[in-house]
Amino acid sequence: MQKENIKNLSLQELQEVLSSWQEKLFHARQVFRWIYKKGSEDFSLMSDLPPALRKKLGEKFILNSLQLSKAVKSSDGTEKFLFELADKHLIEAVSIPAKGRVTGCISTQAGCKFGCAFCASGKLGFRRNLAAAEILDQVLYLKNKSSAKELTHIVFMGTGEPFDNYKEVLKAVRMINSPDGLNIGARRITISTAGLIPGIEKLSKEGLQIELSVSLHAADNKTRDAIMPINKIYPLEDLISSCRAYFKATNRQVTFEYVLIQGLNSNLQSVQKLGRILTGMDCKVNLIPANPIAEQRVFPPQSKDIALFKNTLLKIGVNVTLRRPRGQDIDAACGQLRLKYEKK
Repeated sequence: MQKENIKNLSLQELQEVLSSWQEKLFHARQVFRWIYKKGSEDFSLMSDLPPALRKKLGEKFILNSLQLSKAVKSSDGTEKFLFELADKHLIEAVSIPAKGRVTGCISTQAGCKFGCAFCASGKLGFRRNLAAAEILDQVLYLKNKSSAKELTHIVFMGTGEPFDNYKEVLKAVRMINSPDGLNIGARRITISTAGLIPGIEKLSKEGLQIELSVSLHAADNKTRDAIMPINKIYPLEDLISSCRAYFKATNRQVTFEYVLIQGLNSNLQSVQKLGRILTGMDCKVNLIPANPIAEQRVFPPQSKDIALFKNTLLKIGVNVTLRRPRGQDIDAACGQLRLKYEKK
């Protein structure tokens, strides 16, 4: 019988298992403490559990579903990890240290269905959704085995569309946030979506104070259709309307990610359109110069054009930040390392 990864269980679900075994329920919190606080990957080393229970847990469950295939470290401290799943599919996770924080960028799917033109994640197609345990295994690996040995923030911006795997992502989010799990504050957890409106609507009803980030990347339907096929299903005007409704329901500011691509979406006309659709909305635009992807002819604009775009948005009255790409020397953008590795 195939063993289940114990991280797929909530505390209540593990308590139910122990109850069926006639074990004391407080042992469930001990197990969680070993997993999420101490980073244990061996039931036999959980010294405050009865030996018979340790043995039974080891017979029923596993503690890790990832095998490290490759690790690379950038000159800026960013680390990227390529993992092989039990069925041989590959996923990525990234540790991004910065002043006063360490952010973990986590994958939610093996591959991606949505085929954004500037992203390497979907170039090899969609494989499958990740289970909550496989998501949590990435987080714990970064926390316990990256050079930083710490995580303060989590962003679901790795391979895959989080809202296309809503149930498992939210289960992982609740464990990351839970005092019995990783106890990372909700406002330090960000879910990024390419624009799946049903996911935005569902998240607005969860009662969670997590951050919502929307990959926008264009301010008109024609351009967005060309680079983000999802726009043909959920067009720009509907997406912006759903984001306004999200803010009204949650009182949480929405962040719009905008990758600046030379010759496509970074001219003065584009920034003026962007300013118009976001006027009066409590939001922030995060500008990101494109990571160069030569085979897709994707390149960042010149520095002066980036500065003009940012300053024009500020004059319009839109809150804006400029995020410099990290880990370019190690293919740290979504899917790049996996794409290179699987092509070999």
